[in-house]
Amino acid sequence: MKSIRFDRTIVTIFMAICGIFFALPFLWMLSASFKPELEVLAYPIQWIPKTWRATENYTEVWAGALPFTMYYWNSLKVSVLTTLFSLLISCMAAYGFSKVSFKGRDILFVLVLVTFMIPSQAILVPQFIMIRWLGLFDSHIGLILIGASGVLGTFLLRQFFMGIHNEIIESARIDGANHWTIFSRITIPLVKPAMATYMILRFIWTWNDYQNPLIFIRSEQLFTLQLGMRKFADANGEFYSLMMAGAVSAILPLLIIFIIGQKHVIEGVAMGSVKG
Repeated sequence: MKSIRFDRTIVTIFMAICGIFFALPFLWMLSASFKPELEVLAYPIQWIPKTWRATENYTEVWAGALPFTMYYWNSLKVSVLTTLFSLLISCMAAYGFSKVSFKGRDILFVLVLVTFMIPSQAILVPQFIMIRWLGLFDSHIGLILIGASGVLGTFLLRQFFMGIHNEIIESARIDGANHWTIFSRITIPLVKPAMATYMILRFIWTWNDYQNPLIFIRSEQLFTLQLGMRKFADANGEFYSLMMAGAVSAILPLLIIFIIGQKHVIEGVAMGSVKG
């Protein structure tokens, strides 16, 4: 018993050291965003700024020459709508592939999974042609539609839907419930942990996406934050304090969505274990 506790203590200490090690770059970025330029590259590193320039640095980012607020809003709009549409489509597809019986269902699901093996760069030209043909080039709607389909989300959620006992579905059908009622009122509450997990992943992927906005967006007023950060770096690349202030501002929504989503995942798993 003492040996097991000792091993756990060693593992805990090791993981804590690793966590601190991986957090150091973020802590340096946060510290540099509050410093004047001369203190950013000082050696040895001054983790606590001697002179605080939070107001000046962040004011220059948010109210400077570049419309950082507009880039931020564009990214927030595209990321939220893409996540919602992708979550809805993935949930409906996962329910259909797991709880609705139809001819060729398993073959169709395999074909859907095969598309996940195709690199996104390999289908850029067909996507570009299709988006232009639909008249959605240089629009946020085009970006949202491109990111709305989620093969990984379908696969992940299907595994959770398959864990729901068919007896529950059959009981609901006997009581007169149709597929939409079963899907929205019975199965969705049971797969919230998977939904929260995919929501976090989809939001992070969309928020950090640089490739699709670069190809499908031309108007500056439609630029997402990733394209805006590129312009900001070109204009202020020699000022590390401003760059770090912009980077901190850019990752703030990711931290918020991760904290909120992680809470729902833990609560959902805990509730599922109690019910089981």
